[in-house]
Parts: sequence; structure tokens; C-alpha cells
Amino acid sequence: MRLGINVPYTDHIPREMVVAYVQEADRLGYDKVWVAEAYGWDAFTILTQLACATSRIGLATGIVNVFSRSPTLIAQTAASLDAISDGRFVLGLGTSGHQVIEGWHGVKFEHGVTRLRETMEIVRTVLKRERLNYDGQVFHMDMGLKLITHPVRETIPIYLATLTPSGVALAAEAADGWLPVFFSPRHYQEVIRPELEKGAARSGRSLDAMSLCVFQPVVVTDDPPAGREMVRPQMALYIGGMGSRQKNYYNQLFRRYGYEEEARRIQDLYLERRKDEAMALVTDEMIDAVTVIGTAEECREQLGELERVGVDEVAIALQVPGNDPMQIRDALEALAPR
Repeated sequence: MRLGINVPYTDHIPREMVVAYVQEADRLGYDKVWVAEAYGWDAFTILTQLACATSRIGLATGIVNVFSRSPTLIAQTAASLDAISDGRFVLGLGTSGHQVIEGWHGVKFEHGVTRLRETMEIVRTVLKRERLNYDGQVFHMDMGLKLITHPVRETIPIYLATLTPSGVALAAEAADGWLPVFFSPRHYQEVIRPELEKGAARSGRSLDAMSLCVFQPVVVTDDPPAGREMVRPQMALYIGGMGSRQKNYYNQLFRRYGYEEEARRIQDLYLERRKDEAMALVTDEMIDAVTVIGTAEECREQLGELERVGVDEVAIALQVPGNDPMQIRDALEALAPR
């Protein structure tokens, strides 16, 4: 199982420290660095800086959405970054959510899975330098244009970050990788794998053709209660406030895991702006299901559990209580691939 890292989506950490962190991960043998994009920095600019500061580690968007850029611009940018990094780029795509898409970009949040599929198909056509004649449900290009420049690779891996059953099936059907968040190894076989198998069956391929890459919070500490408190606010935010009452994919995921009543109450309280009460209802069991917490050795054992259920890659969101830079660096080294 390959280990990668996430770059924290904040500017509270000086840029030179972020670069140094990624350079250390590069030296230690981590597989990829994933850079997110919401309504702060953009992912491609940060990855370009990291590409120029590293030599081996893969560079991945984790993720960019398919509403704010055209598929052809995504393809152009992917080809450019792949050239700058000498073929180290991985394109992570997703739909994001209606707050970001409508509230920030001013674009209607609709036909998300269809848009993901068509974007992936168009990106692949562009990178092969084939003439673009595409007639989809969302996108229509009929002038036969093709990419002027020459990509260093005609195929760049495309990973999809999806949570709905139809989106999960699409990843297994057509993507090079699937990027789940709040992944529970305990619920994988019963809740998640059947959706992946449906998608793989549509294209007649094995699930082995797709990399299962899990975004996983990892808190290295000898104080598990303190570790849980570090992730509890974010879980309450996502379960309770990321999306409308009808369209909160994270909330729906925890309901599928069997936390129906907890997810309902967390959402009710969060939308009523009773955030502290919502956080209090995120149980230790819910946290432990989707988070790796413990000493470095205990975290390695829990990561091994992910590998045993079939996970191919883990993108680690590494934390320590207090997030002291030197302790983070020590934890990064302690968890490094062996």
C-alpha cells in the first residue's frame, strides 16, 4: 500500500514550511502529495511550486471541481503541469458541493455525475491530441480542434472523488482511481464495495484496474481522547453543514454506515447554528471508524487494516496535538514507507 500526504488547506502555515514538509516527504519516499482547492488558493499554482521544489514525489489535485473550469482547460493545465514535473502529475476531479459551486463560482450545481463523466472523456481525448468532436449531455464541441502542444504523456491518471452511489460506480467503471473521504474499513465490504462492483461490471473490468486511494486523517498521539478532539469539529461541520438538508453527501454516507439518528441530530443542530451541541453528538465510535489515531506504531497497525480490506493508497492528513512543526516532522518520518 502506497502512502501519500495532504497539504493542509490553510495559509496559517508559512509557505516555506509547507515546501519543506513536502520536500521531506519526497526524501522519505512518500508516493504523492495531494493539494486541495475550495475558495482559498488554487491547486495548480501550488502544485507547480511543489513540482519545482521536488524531484520524485507524485503531484496530485485533491481535488479540483469540474464546474469552475472547462474540460479542455483542465486538460491543458494537466498537460502543462505534467510537463513541468516530468510526468509526475495525477488529476483528481470531483464535483465539490453547491456552496462552493453556486455560492463562490456562481454556476448552477446540477448534473454532477454526468459532468464528471464527460469531463473525464474530454480530458482524455485532448491529451491524446485527437480532434475534439464531442456531443454529450452537458458539453458540445463540433469544430474538430486539437491540442497544439505535445504532452509528455498521452494519458494522465484521473482519480474521482465521489460519495454518492452513482458517483462511486462511475469511478469503478471508468476512472484510474477512486478518492473516498470518511472511509470506514469496517463498513467497506457491506456498504461501499457493492457500489464499486456495479460500476466495474458496467465496463467489464476488474476492480483491480482502479486504485482505491483513501483520504484519511491520521493523528499521531499517545492521548487518543485529545486526538479525537482534533477531528471532531471537522466531522461535525461535514456531517452537519456541508450541503443542504436534502443534499449533504457526507451526512448520507454516515447514515449508510448505520449512524442514522446521530447524523440526523448533528445536521439539525448544526443548521440551527448550535455547533457545540452538534460536535458533542459526534461519537467516539464514529470518529474511530474513519480516523487513524494513536502512537506512531498504533497508526501503522491501523493503516495496515486499510491495506487488508483492499486499499491501494492512503493520502494522509497528518496531525499531532498542538501541531508543533518538529513533532509533525517526527511523525512524518515515523510513518514513512519502509
